[in-house]
Amino acid sequence: MIQNVGNHLRRGFTSVFSSRLSRKSASHAEKDDGAMAGGEGYRNPTEVQMSQLVLPCHTNQRGELSVGQLLKWIDTTACLSAERHAGCPCVTASMDDIYFEHTISVGQVVNIKAKVNRAFNSSMEVGIQVASEDLCSEKQWNVCKALATFVAHRELSKVKLKQTTPQTEEEKTEHSVAAERRRMRLLYADTIKDLLANCVIQDDLESRDCSCMVPAERTRVESVELVLPPHANHQGNTFGGQIMAWMENVATIAASRLCRAHPTLKTIEMFHFRGPSQVGDRLVLKAIVNNAFKHSMEVGVCVEAYRQGAETQRRHINSAFMTFVVLDADDQPRTLPWIRPQPGDGERRYREASARKKIRLDRKYIVSCKQTEMPISVPWDPSNQVYLSYNNVSSLKMLVTKDNWVLSSEINQVRLYTLEDDKFLSFHMEMLVQVETIQAFLLLSDLLRRPEWDKHYRSVELVQQVDEDDAIYHVISPALGSDVKPQDFVILASRRKPCDNGDPYVIALRSVTLPTHPETPAYRRGETLCSGFCFWREGDQLTKVSYYNQATPEIGAGVFPCAKGGSWIVPFRILPCPRKSPRSGKG
Repeated sequence: MIQNVGNHLRRGFTSVFSSRLSRKSASHAEKDDGAMAGGEGYRNPTEVQMSQLVLPCHTNQRGELSVGQLLKWIDTTACLSAERHAGCPCVTASMDDIYFEHTISVGQVVNIKAKVNRAFNSSMEVGIQVASEDLCSEKQWNVCKALATFVAHRELSKVKLKQTTPQTEEEKTEHSVAAERRRMRLLYADTIKDLLANCVIQDDLESRDCSCMVPAERTRVESVELVLPPHANHQGNTFGGQIMAWMENVATIAASRLCRAHPTLKTIEMFHFRGPSQVGDRLVLKAIVNNAFKHSMEVGVCVEAYRQGAETQRRHINSAFMTFVVLDADDQPRTLPWIRPQPGDGERRYREASARKKIRLDRKYIVSCKQTEMPISVPWDPSNQVYLSYNNVSSLKMLVTKDNWVLSSEINQVRLYTLEDDKFLSFHMEMLVQVETIQAFLLLSDLLRRPEWDKHYRSVELVQQVDEDDAIYHVISPALGSDVKPQDFVILASRRKPCDNGDPYVIALRSVTLPTHPETPAYRRGETLCSGFCFWREGDQLTKVSYYNQATPEIGAGVFPCAKGGSWIVPFRILPCPRKSPRSGKG
């Protein structure tokens, strides 16, 4: 069966490359429809905008907008967007990492925009953009972006949300990648737990001068808040933004006790609300500085709820980790004093904070980094494997949803599209095969069987089976053209089944580096930035197969370039590409 599928696909794809490419002024049929739907004047039906003038009552000691107040506005705007789509009350379930890029001063305007990226069964991902505006100079700044998950809630019936219909390229991208982000959120707690258990952090507690260290217990804060009707929605559930504002307040007090100054909140790590709280609850908020690094500190915050005289045990509502810095007169981070943790749990929190810092930096770099800023091959290690898998699949999905593909050739019902933008040159091949979709997906996702039908895969070694959906392979290909050495690749293959009807099966491929498989003189190391397959079910025993490949262009038009110093990994043949000269910049 694998030979039949491979031969069928290879004959179709090879026919495209064996003929002279003739560029045609055609593109996807969907492009025109999308352009009309997403043209000028279009507005997402779930979009909600809020503009707030920052008054002195909203600011902290430095005359800047309190992050707690900003979080309340963010949560309110996102909740209104979610309820507009759901048609019923919604509650905040989680918030992804938030990185604050700019402070907002008194007298400026905060502009918040929220819209539903995708709806699942009863939950929704809402994307939020925050910008500030100076009314006098008309300057604007990006403050932060956020992703929140809301759950629709009805008291008497179970909610089944309607699906969103993306129209523009941006909406299609967010809709497609939202499924992968949801997968990462569901795995987040276990992922962090495993990483903290296995991450080895070298600390210098014993070598530090204890006389210059601040005891962690000195930074401990405990505060209680009574949930009143203004703090809750019309169903009596406490607003998530209000809880976040209270958390930011106690975290800021804890950070101030360490630095003896006014700290600035830079990051809030992803967190989940473990349960609801209602009007009449007492919320106990606890905060402590877990660790202080050279220019930043991590503060841990815990929220518990109880009812006066009605409960014997407190309910855990939420926990979060916030990163603060202290800025000098030139807005540069100041050096912070060391923290001396308490023995036992204090030392555990101290070391876990060091591990979380590394994990957080890896996650920010891989998840938030622009594609143009990512190296082609990223080192693979336990602290970043979940995020590399996410980046692998989401990069391919973003490539798939682009609207400006141009049809270059169509031969034997195989279409070849090209796309050149944002410093990348990509191609996309598409055809129909008479194979059940799940069968084609399972066959082509097993790279160990590739040499059975693809002569350009001389051998494939399974280096590491990461989990059920991710594996790393070492691929060896024959020498190309005048090259004497064969080529080898170290590839991360990530596969995903559809999240919902209409979603494709996905096999995403990208290069990684492993210490166990360094470059060797026997092979010429090739690299691939973003490539893979998508499979759509078109009917019984009928599947649309699409192959995508993206790389940085290094030679002239008419030749498909490789990724850095290698060749394109085409599904059924390998196209050579000269290595770029480091001095002249010419191929």
